[in-house]
This record gives sequence, structure tokens and C-alpha cells, in this order.
Amino acid sequence: MTIDRIINKFKENHPGVDASILHLAYEYAKEAHQGQMRKTGEPYINHPLHTAYILTEIKADLATVIAGLLHDVPEDTYRTLDDVEKEFGEEVANLVKGITKLGKIKYRGIERYKENLKKMFLAMTNDLRVIFIKFCDRLNNLRTIEGLPVEKQKRIARETLEIYVPIAGLLGISRLKWQMEDICFKILYPDKFHELEYKYEVEKKVERNQFFQKIKNILTPKLKEANVDYGIEIRFKHLYSIYQKMQKKNRKFDEIYDVFALRIIVPSINDCYKTLGIIHTLWKPNPSRFKDYIAVPKPNGYKSLHTTIYGPEGKATEFQIRTNEMHEESLYGLAAHWYYKHSERNNYQSPNWIKEIIEVQKEVTNTDELVKKVKLDVFQDRIFVFSPQGDVFELPERSTPIDFAYAVHSNIGNKAASVLINDKLGKLDQELRNGDMVKIVTEKNRHHPNPDWLKFVKTRRAKERIKQYARKSSLERLKRFIPGIKEK
Repeated sequence: MTIDRIINKFKENHPGVDASILHLAYEYAKEAHQGQMRKTGEPYINHPLHTAYILTEIKADLATVIAGLLHDVPEDTYRTLDDVEKEFGEEVANLVKGITKLGKIKYRGIERYKENLKKMFLAMTNDLRVIFIKFCDRLNNLRTIEGLPVEKQKRIARETLEIYVPIAGLLGISRLKWQMEDICFKILYPDKFHELEYKYEVEKKVERNQFFQKIKNILTPKLKEANVDYGIEIRFKHLYSIYQKMQKKNRKFDEIYDVFALRIIVPSINDCYKTLGIIHTLWKPNPSRFKDYIAVPKPNGYKSLHTTIYGPEGKATEFQIRTNEMHEESLYGLAAHWYYKHSERNNYQSPNWIKEIIEVQKEVTNTDELVKKVKLDVFQDRIFVFSPQGDVFELPERSTPIDFAYAVHSNIGNKAASVLINDKLGKLDQELRNGDMVKIVTEKNRHHPNPDWLKFVKTRRAKERIKQYARKSSLERLKRFIPGIKEK
């Protein structure tokens, strides 16, 4: 990796931006790391170079790429943060400081591990670019992990899958997420990885390409006829994703029908829906497999139309239809959207799940409890449900109508008596599904929740509100028997 390659890639994404300072940052880091070697035997400077290049691949801004080059300088060399600030300014120094604060997780006991996770959550709420640098740093470390003992490799892989991958998913940076997942899969389950790789890359490759060509030959004339300017490509599901689906659904490789999808890139949202109509007139769609992530984006900002049709020979085939901007954001997530699509930093808005982490941090001082709550509540897969007014509420998978009620308002939760789900009477403890329309029927004279709801609610908010009233109820009972007792 060379600094010229990094500068060229940066200019490709940011034409017109003067990137000459990247040469200065490289020379500064190279001098600071002089004589240092990595476990692989290569010069240490190669690591910050690769980290910076990965940052340019996700379209990082200039300050972030500079910080990528310098991210290990204060911790591993004689140069200090003050030195970095004098040379490269406050913004770069703050990003490097954020990375330095995160520290390196050295697996010296569970408490240190949890403390580093807490630091990561805090870094996310302050400046997401710190996390982008950390992810690129981690990805390069995974790519060069062979220099470490096997057991340490496995510990790093498990930690990456448990913490880094879910956060990358929430940030929508699929380009980094998939790469981390597949490397960790190879480290943790080498036999399964190579078995799947053979089936995927060798056994099915010719068959897939032939099928793709058939679809293309049928679809292309219709798109041209409708004057839709399009690009069409085959999108392959990554190996770890296939493995997860095989495990989750107890299926063999040949029984996973969406190992690839056809992705169509069009100029506008109108063209997305026009293309969807053309596909549905050519082939019969599977209504249960249609998802409109344009009307209702995922929590990480992902937008696209997904539909599965019964194509040639009756084979189930998935299409993803999106604009070029949506495609970029699917690869680079918030790295593209929040920082590099807006000229003003004032336009930055934290996603809801980051706000959730901030709320958890306010309520919890114990690090162990913080990590547990964030992992249980924020890192779960999300669903979208609607109120009768058409408002969209984002909840963890397996949430119930009571979780929804508390997401709307504490009073709605406290007074919930029954529920209508898609205009049909439902149960307060049943699991909600993506796209459900939920109406909570409240009881006017009811002022507190049912403590039994704690047995099935999933969200932190619902649990806290129910516990809060359970505590008050216990206190009221005590007051009757012990006069003068006060609430803390």
C-alpha cells in the first residue's frame, strides 16, 4: 500500500479537495513508527496505511483519513496528542484522541473487555467517525491476523462477531460488515467455511451464471421498452450469511434459495417502482417476500425494494431495486450519509439507536449492566410497526403490543387493556411482525401496568416503566404498615 494510492482513491471520492496534507500525515506517521514491526514481520507503518485506504473506500472525509494514518501515533510512539494537534489541528487530534481512548482490547480479564465496550458506546455518541476508524483498524488487523496464536485469533474473531459486526450493521456499513464476518467465519469454523466456499464458488458458479443470463435476456428488452436507464448485476450472499441462514432454519446449502439476488440500479425512485411493476408482470411474485425499504427504511438508513419472484423453471429469485445513491448508502451507511452527503455538519442527526445508548448510559452506572442492556436491547434485529395514524415505530424483534404501547407513551402503556393488530383482536403478549398496524385500546380508570407483563416484554423502556410502578406499589403497601417510611 502506498500513500499515492490512498490520495488517488480519496480524490476519486472527493474531487476538488486539496489532499496534499495526506503526504505530510504519512511522513509524520512513518517517522514516528520508524523501526517498529508487526507480528507478521512487516513494517508497522503498513497498518496505518491500510487503515487509511479502507477509510477512503468507505468515502471518509479528509480529517478521518488523516486520523486513520495517525491513529496509533500517541499510544505507540514518542509523539503526543498535543504534537498531533499542533501539526494537524483540533479536529484531527480529537479523532485520534477518540481512538486512543478506546484503547486496544488486550483480553486481560472480562472487566477490561467490558470497559472497552463502554468506551466504544461513548465514542459512538460523541463522533461516529471514531468508530469508522476503529472498524477499518479492526478489518486490517483481521486480514493480517495469521501472526497471532490460534487461540488469540479465535478470541478476536468472537469479539468481532459479537460487538463490531452488530455495530457495523446498525451503521449500515455493509462493505465492512461482510468482510469482517467472512474472515471471522474462516477463523472460527475453517472446515465449514471451506466446504461452503467450494459449493458456492465451484459447484454452483456455472449454474448461477447461466440462470442470471436467462433472467437478463427476458428483462432487458422490457426495461429498454419502458425507457428505464438501468444497470443490472448479480449480488452474491456472503458465506457467513449463508451459514447463519442454514443454522437458523436448519437447512442444507441447496435449500437456501436466496444465495444470490439480482440488483438493479436506476436513476430515480419513480424508476424503482416502474421496474418493480415490469418484473411483476413478467413473473409471479411471492407476496410474503416483498419489502419496501424505500417507504420504510431500515434503522441504519438502508433503502431498497426487495421482491422475490418465481422465475424461469419456477426458481425463486430475489430482486433488489434501488437508486445509485441508495446503493452507495447500502455499502457505506452513515459514513456516506451523515458525514459526506451534507455540506454542513449541523445537518448531522444521531440515529434513534444511538439516542437509545445515550439514554441507557444516563440510567446505568455499572459497566456490566450497560453492556448487557445495550446488547439485549439495541443490538437486536429490528422491526417496524405502524400506529393507526401511520406513524412508524422501530422495535427489537419479538416485541409485543405492550412494548409498542410504551414506545408511543408511558400513559398508553400503563393504561393498555387490549390490542387490535391489523384491525383484528390480538393478545398483549403476542409477538409483533414487520409491517403490523397496531392500535392499543386503553382503560380510562387504569393507572398502573400489570407486573406480569415483565414476563414477556422485550424493550428496556417497557421493563423500566413496569418495574417503576411495581416499586411504587410495594412502597405504598409498606406505608400502610410502617408509618413515616419515605420513597428514596
